[in-house]
Amino acid sequence: SPAVPPIPGLKDTPYWTSTEALVSETIPKRLAVIGSSVVALELAQAFARLGAKVTILARSTLFFREDPAIGEAVTAAFRMEGIEVREHTQASQVAYINGEGDGEFVLTTAHGELRADKLLVATGRAPNTRKLALDATGVTLTPQGAIVIDPGMRTSVEHIYAAGDCTDQPQFVYVAAAAGTRAAINMTGGDAALNLTAMPAVVFTDPQVATVGYSEAEAHHDGIKTDSRTLTLDNVPRALANFDTRGFIKLVVEEGSGRLIGVQAVAPEAGELIQTAALAIRNRMTVQELADQLFPYLTMVEGLKLAAQTFNKDVKQLSCCAG
Repeated sequence: SPAVPPIPGLKDTPYWTSTEALVSETIPKRLAVIGSSVVALELAQAFARLGAKVTILARSTLFFREDPAIGEAVTAAFRMEGIEVREHTQASQVAYINGEGDGEFVLTTAHGELRADKLLVATGRAPNTRKLALDATGVTLTPQGAIVIDPGMRTSVEHIYAAGDCTDQPQFVYVAAAAGTRAAINMTGGDAALNLTAMPAVVFTDPQVATVGYSEAEAHHDGIKTDSRTLTLDNVPRALANFDTRGFIKLVVEEGSGRLIGVQAVAPEAGELIQTAALAIRNRMTVQELADQLFPYLTMVEGLKLAAQTFNKDVKQLSCCAG
């Protein structure tokens, strides 16, 4: 279910969650968005492109859990479209004023009031586990109520399995489907595990955000020394042909071995290249092995090869399709 923050006054207002936003038959003139979740950003941009004046209140920065360059790139793209992004801003109180016809939301922040015709609250989703009486079974939950499982979908109680968004795994439909399959195998005597070390993820903003594997910060947290390169899209022929060079492709490698361990991409079609990166990571390819592969010219995925080549070449000096 949508997670709703305990902001004074909020529960007494007709705010939207993603459910109401997606079935609305009208576009508000002014839309305030509390939250910087994936859903918050995708819907914020959609409503902005449909004509709403959108303001996002982000407790931190956009994509604050990812490489900082991702949030910076998406924030810049949003602001270019007229979306107001207020970073490090929270609503301390929400009121709804009924007027003639439609009412008005009034959000109080440390930087003054924000008024809007509609308010979308999209701060994430919470597992629906409270009514399952799991405390009586001994099943371990996170503080947020998610069921803790191992790679075989087993809970802390040997004969109880769980899969999907009610668990502490990433909330993606393809992860839930894969987890459900493995849970079924294991509870009927099989032995299957779900390895999420090379799980690709895509956010469908424009430009899209696609990630797989380690960010540099995550690698350093796990004691892995890294090297990295970032290729801006003005070096990718497909992006130049599209007249849209917003974004970048960043490769993170393990220092010494040169093994690719992470990729972050911001690009109009970043989702179309990330699975190739996932396969490279899954197969423990080095960045040099990736650079040596044949990639079709004038495709966005060619950007992976070019990014890999930047570890030992200046790609600006290469001719077309240089191997």
